[in-house]
Amino acid sequence: MTTPDAILSLTEVVSGYGKMTILNGSTAHIRRGKITTVIGPNGAGKSTLFKTVFGLLPVRTGKISFDGRDTTNWSPRQMLDAGMCYVPQGRNIFSELSVRHNLELGGVALADQSGLPARIETMMQRFPILREKATAQASTLSGGQQKLLEVARGLLLEPRLMLIDEPSIGLSPLMVQDVFAILKGLRDNGVTILLIEQNAKMALQMSDYGLVLEQGQTRIEDTASNILADPRIAELFLGGGLKPLASAAQ
Repeated sequence: MTTPDAILSLTEVVSGYGKMTILNGSTAHIRRGKITTVIGPNGAGKSTLFKTVFGLLPVRTGKISFDGRDTTNWSPRQMLDAGMCYVPQGRNIFSELSVRHNLELGGVALADQSGLPARIETMMQRFPILREKATAQASTLSGGQQKLLEVARGLLLEPRLMLIDEPSIGLSPLMVQDVFAILKGLRDNGVTILLIEQNAKMALQMSDYGLVLEQGQTRIEDTASNILADPRIAELFLGGGLKPLASAAQ
């Protein structure tokens, strides 16, 4: 199956760690300019998918295409240069450095450093709290502010696709709403977002599409609204894992 509006496509991708296979022939098509949330039981391969797409894990078999180019087994630096950035799970800031210095380090991958100050200024205009806290140590920021700093650091590279893994970890419900509002704003400004989120229901409610992984394979790929309404997803929300589609249809 081909998807003309896909910015990212995986075709029967197999990858893993050492001798362990995690992704086991996953195929997916991520629509341009949309938010797609990846859900599935623990161990389904969600984070492995991100790391494989971004070049942190090798593709054993299969193909990955990004923005019309075969990027199978490209390095993370090549993926950055191509217009993709990755915000991993957890806190990934330089805690002893200031907010501004964190942003400056986020721009080291730019081929032309002369434009970095202007890009930092743009981020501070977009996220005023970062200007307010520019000279503060990053460790003094709240959890939500630290996640915002990570997102802003990724946006410095002006990506067309952002991979964001578990942005709500450790955040208050109110701050989660703020982070999701920021992600929707990025989508509305043309940035494609591929998201992994522990609060699957809430993430799907603000997403355009959803992707369900189980045992390293794509089980469902559909609009987020259809996935929310699909009775086969109920057990996932109850913590019991997904039934295989064949048995679910019986």
